[in-house]
Amino acid sequence: MRYAEINRSTSETEIKLSFSADGVGDAEIDSGAGFLDHMLTLFAHHGRFDITLRCRGDVETDLHHTVEDTGICLGDAFAKALGDRRGITRYADITLPMDEALVTAAVDISGRGVLVYDLGTLAEKVGVFDTETAREFWSAFCRRSGATLHLRRITGENTHHILEASFKAAARALRRAIEIDEQFADEVPSSKGLLE
Repeated sequence: MRYAEINRSTSETEIKLSFSADGVGDAEIDSGAGFLDHMLTLFAHHGRFDITLRCRGDVETDLHHTVEDTGICLGDAFAKALGDRRGITRYADITLPMDEALVTAAVDISGRGVLVYDLGTLAEKVGVFDTETAREFWSAFCRRSGATLHLRRITGENTHHILEASFKAAARALRRAIEIDEQFADEVPSSKGLLE
């Protein structure tokens, strides 16, 4: 089973996270940021990842450190769980509707963490959640996981719907990209022989 546990302690956040890439979509999320909890629960469900997360952050300042550090930990767990990425499909994409919003996610589990993020202009907040921190979450996740992720809004007006579509789309694309390709189960999917 592709599984990892991550513990991170800084002056800004205290995070304990477990991650299974081969789960059923179970999520126990307590980040201290309600909208982030909602997004990560959807991410777990649509990716069929099992995630347990407990974060205590300096939310009295704002949510930035909590959101970014959660992305760091999830990225670390993702990379650790996949190991040398032997046998994975590597590439995947999906275009996902959420009411009036339509978002495309394309992923390459390349070993090189790159984020291309084009969700357009969003409302500054959803509840108390600073929407600009969603980009920080994905940037941290990509850097630490070694995944290249493109997120692009095609249509959409409601910020909640756009962000929800982006998390669901990313989850489903990542799930497909890490599926084992049975024809090449013993091979690293790179002509170089490694992904970095």
